[in-house]
Amino acid sequence: MNVLGLETSCDETGAAVVSDGTLVLANVVASQIEIHRRFGGVVPEIASRQHVLTILPTIEEALAQARLGWEDIDAVAVARGPGLVGALLVGVNAAKGVAWSRGIPLLGVNHIEAHIYANWLVSPGEPAQEPAFPLLCLVVSGGHTELVLMRDHGRYERLGRTLDDAAGEAFDKAARILGLPYPGGPAIQTASAAADGREVVLPRAELRATYDFSFSGLKTAVQRVVRGSEDVDVPAVARGFQESVTDILVRKTVAAAETYGAAQVLVAGGVAANARLRERMGQALGDRVRFPRLEYCTDNAAMIAGVGYQQLRRGEASGLDMDVDPGLDLAA
Repeated sequence: MNVLGLETSCDETGAAVVSDGTLVLANVVASQIEIHRRFGGVVPEIASRQHVLTILPTIEEALAQARLGWEDIDAVAVARGPGLVGALLVGVNAAKGVAWSRGIPLLGVNHIEAHIYANWLVSPGEPAQEPAFPLLCLVVSGGHTELVLMRDHGRYERLGRTLDDAAGEAFDKAARILGLPYPGGPAIQTASAAADGREVVLPRAELRATYDFSFSGLKTAVQRVVRGSEDVDVPAVARGFQESVTDILVRKTVAAAETYGAAQVLVAGGVAANARLRERMGQALGDRVRFPRLEYCTDNAAMIAGVGYQQLRRGEASGLDMDVDPGLDLAA
């Protein structure tokens, strides 16, 4: 079964074709990073207008890469939230048009759930792997940092979340304070690699006895270091920041995995591409932890199609009156 996935929740216009929920036949992403870089972050109105310009060419390119025609598409899945309301509307309305014109099911997908399913995407020739339940997932992105217990497909329990800044958001803000370019995650990782062992030790927000996170205080600590020094060692501060974020993410994830007896631990979202986080998680959890391929860590439509397939298996579908939900929650 071939599902066309569409993703426009923020600043990436994505279209993908996925077969049977895991096999990626095409995954096209039209990035807006260069457009928003000069602003130091995503400008919602600009993002929405850019989605309007790129959504149809992106869909056409995905079908061409998959070497499929419209008659080969069995359903269309689209991110309906959470995200920027104007951006989401572009993808949802495009998906409604496809579903209505082709007479195929329309599937509204939670963007955060899709990040989790990015862990099972494979390329042609690679074997698909079934999830091992119960599993624990750490979702770390620009807008979200959550620990989610997953007992089966579609069954989620949120154990903890950020109380202020998400991890990816904190990376962006810290990078801006240090004079590093947007997006902040790759910039801080690169700067940290140049520290050559030097590190400015920064605080950790423990939030003891919970699985919640807090990164706003860490951002403030970086700001104080910069303001209090005439000659800032940017690589050393960047390394200290990265170590602080990574340390808390790993410690809380490991603790939750042990408490809930997770058979498998997943890391998902844009920050899952961070090399230091991957290294530390691997050291702590060994073969129990898995990450998506780098191209599936950031926003993409293949992960949307993967969740759409699972909805089809459960007999779920959305009507053409489906609306976007910028604050869509995954679990209570």
